[in-house]
Amino acid sequence: MASVSNSFMKLFRGPSTETEPDHSQSVKPLRSNSRLTRRSSGLAELSRQLQSEEPLCILDIGSTSAANIRYLTERGHKIYSEDLLDASTDPALAIRDEQGQNTLDHKRFLAENLVFRNAHFDIVLCWNLADYLDADLVKPLVARLWSMIRPGGMLLAFFHTQEAGPDAPCYRYHIMGTDTLEMQHIEARSDMRKGPSGQNPHSAFRLQRVFNNRNIENLFRDFTSIKFFLTRDNIREVLVVR
Repeated sequence: MASVSNSFMKLFRGPSTETEPDHSQSVKPLRSNSRLTRRSSGLAELSRQLQSEEPLCILDIGSTSAANIRYLTERGHKIYSEDLLDASTDPALAIRDEQGQNTLDHKRFLAENLVFRNAHFDIVLCWNLADYLDADLVKPLVARLWSMIRPGGMLLAFFHTQEAGPDAPCYRYHIMGTDTLEMQHIEARSDMRKGPSGQNPHSAFRLQRVFNNRNIENLFRDFTSIKFFLTRDNIREVLVVR
């Protein structure tokens, strides 16, 4: 599989950079009330690599999107898809900690998910997973992803800002173009909403935490470099290089 091109690497100067706000990144409603569309500077930069004539190996760990599978395979790339947020709500993962509180069996989760060899992927699409995933899973997950990405490979992730609020909706992201995403609001399946952490069975996926820039840099500290993109819709887009 192809690795990241030298021309792309030149975009990263030092451990982290931050772009000026892109005020064109507004979120616009589509005809359907359940879907929105937004521009993504992170995706636009990532798309330069997607133009590679050599096939890339890509992992999408957000909510499964047929549009993403179609978009990437039409360009000759190989894509793997794992809905880790949905998988993490499986009641079978529920265990009791030393204090008798409901928690998630993290070792079992990682043993049953993301079972790939090291340096297997050129690109990982993480989307907003880290904000909604069980807090104790986030760092082990990023460590697993680091090992699975080829040196020079990339990971795209979205993080909410403090202004988003705890009721910020969870979205499935569909790639519609080189810099355009369609966002579809999602909720936990009715038979899995009572997840390992004892969530309200009638609630949607809820924002678990808000990472600031320092938190994000610490989360990806083992990666070579990190770049932030500011947006107007309370989202930080982050592109990291292994």
